[in-house]
Amino acid sequence: MLWSIAGDVRALLMLPSALALQVAHPAIGAGVDEYSVFRTDPWGRGERSLRSVLLWVYGGDEAAAEGRRLRTLHRSIQGTDTRGRRYHALMPAPYAWVHATGFPVYRHAQRYLGRPFTEAQERQLYAEWLQVGRILGIHDRDMPQTPEEFWPYYRKVLADELELTAVVRELTGTDAPVPPPDRGPRPVRPLLRALWPLLLPPLARFRRFLTIGLMPPDARQALGLPWTPRQERALRRFGLVVRTLVPLLPERLRYLPLARRARARHRAARC
Repeated sequence: MLWSIAGDVRALLMLPSALALQVAHPAIGAGVDEYSVFRTDPWGRGERSLRSVLLWVYGGDEAAAEGRRLRTLHRSIQGTDTRGRRYHALMPAPYAWVHATGFPVYRHAQRYLGRPFTEAQERQLYAEWLQVGRILGIHDRDMPQTPEEFWPYYRKVLADELELTAVVRELTGTDAPVPPPDRGPRPVRPLLRALWPLLLPPLARFRRFLTIGLMPPDARQALGLPWTPRQERALRRFGLVVRTLVPLLPERLRYLPLARRARARHRAARC
């Protein structure tokens, strides 16, 4: 299932919600606040994160290497969280939570952007998510092994750990300064820089709308993030457009480049 959905362009719409859930954990929020370059290099940071996620699913031999790279990268990340507790980025509980957030966000967002998963599909997706976790070095003892075990664990983290950290407030706010994109075709970059003061406010509002809307309702409630019936109706209309149009796109437009190349190699190997 991940082979089909992780590289679909709709996954880009889901990532902000998963990221916000991750940094709502005090340890993760503190680590990102202190060590991440998401404020000074948001486009580069986003590109590297997306490539990493795609490698887990489509990377083949590179997936394991990427998992080792991430663990090495996080060895030096440590400090004190907002509750005065010492943390290290590779502590089992927060490290597992970073990965765990993808499953409830995929499940919730799929109801808007695609067809809701059946019970069998949810079970398969969770099994594949566990396998990806093993690539990242997450031990089975640190993650619930079935969907039935996952939901009590998830609700306990929501109740006992998550809070509206400074990073969550930035990710769901609309007034944080964001530099213009430094990626994309070179001829377009000067135009983007010139128009950025006009483009940023509506883009920031749209990011907030998707980040909160595609977050599971119980997670929104745990963080105290507002969501109105009017916004819910708007999200349903947006989802209808997305789930109608995206499946009609050719694969070269529907799938992100790394995923598209992996899928092409797989088809070629079967011929």
